[in-house]
Amino acid sequence: MPPSRQPVIASPALKFVIMVGIMSFFADFTYEGSRSITGPYLGLLGAGAFTISVVSGTGEFIGYNIRLASGRGADRTGRYWPVTIGGYILQMSVVPLLALAGTWQVAAVLIVAERIGKGIRNPPRDAMLSHAAKEIGYGRAFGLHEALDQFGALFGPLLVALVLTVSHHDYKAAFATLAVPAAIMLSLLAVARLLYPRPRDLVAGPAVPGAVRLPRAFWIYLAAAALAGAGFADFPLIAYHFQRAGTVSADLTPVVYAVAMAVSGTGSLILGRIFDRAGIGALVPLTIVSAGYAPLVFLGGFWAILAGSALWGLGMGVQESLIPAAVAPMVSADRRAYAFGLFTAAYGTAWVLGSIVIGVLIDVCPGGLVAFCVVAELAAIPLLLAVRSRLKAAP
Repeated sequence: MPPSRQPVIASPALKFVIMVGIMSFFADFTYEGSRSITGPYLGLLGAGAFTISVVSGTGEFIGYNIRLASGRGADRTGRYWPVTIGGYILQMSVVPLLALAGTWQVAAVLIVAERIGKGIRNPPRDAMLSHAAKEIGYGRAFGLHEALDQFGALFGPLLVALVLTVSHHDYKAAFATLAVPAAIMLSLLAVARLLYPRPRDLVAGPAVPGAVRLPRAFWIYLAAAALAGAGFADFPLIAYHFQRAGTVSADLTPVVYAVAMAVSGTGSLILGRIFDRAGIGALVPLTIVSAGYAPLVFLGGFWAILAGSALWGLGMGVQESLIPAAVAPMVSADRRAYAFGLFTAAYGTAWVLGSIVIGVLIDVCPGGLVAFCVVAELAAIPLLLAVRSRLKAAP
């Protein structure tokens, strides 16, 4: 359904979206600042390219698949806030602990734990956001949230780059500094829980029971997202490639990541509005454009890498904001946390498998790596068109 035309400037729904967005700003400030250097950090501790890809892939695999359990549990119990809070506490606490890691094995455990924390909190949080999104527009709500989220991901890596510069590449000092935004985030989380104890009340009218089965369009869309995810390289592996190829220095790697996050955040604001007007068909040209990141990032020089990182950030914005915006109206409110969890579990599994392939190809066949990424992303387009046709035909 189209969003309400009434003014929503001071609506409780919009205030809730902004509140959660500010929380996400500091959350991303923390963990994206960390992720901008985990690849080189693991390499410094003695891990190789394949090990880094496996660690990144394992973290994503467990983090995405645990969403299925956390989403189902939140829907069945109605305890959306407790599940969300538990995930955030785990995620925010392990990032500063990377400063104490003395081996790559310890660092790997903490990196995986951070992904698990994110996996636990995302489905119930997105389900709570979807209630507010019904009033102000799914694309607008998730786009605004993602913009604030990604601007945190912009400033986090910039702070890390600054710390690395002034500390002469002291990675431990960089991780320790991230304890400050982590503490701010957890404080805001407590405030949000007090101000909005029942986000479902943001939806006017009684809840309508949903269908037992998820619609066929959901499953087709899931397959499309899985293909796109398989061809989307994780940034720690991209950062490792920069170090190995000598194309981007260690000091500038967080800056390149910050550029990607700036594009992602700005794009989310614009793309959310476009999605509310054009629907899921808007994902087709965006997928084509974002697929161009691979040849630029893995085969180009510095300026090509900067452009490719911007396209990578655009793709990240699409996946982090428009994916939930598209899923929410397909599924009834009482099954959304489960649907978000199931969707991202399948997406994450595909991302992990793709990361393993990329981790192998990066050392033996860069051209094959680029071909794999581009083909996987573009293969999602026919499925996106099929979803659009089904949604148009639905009553």
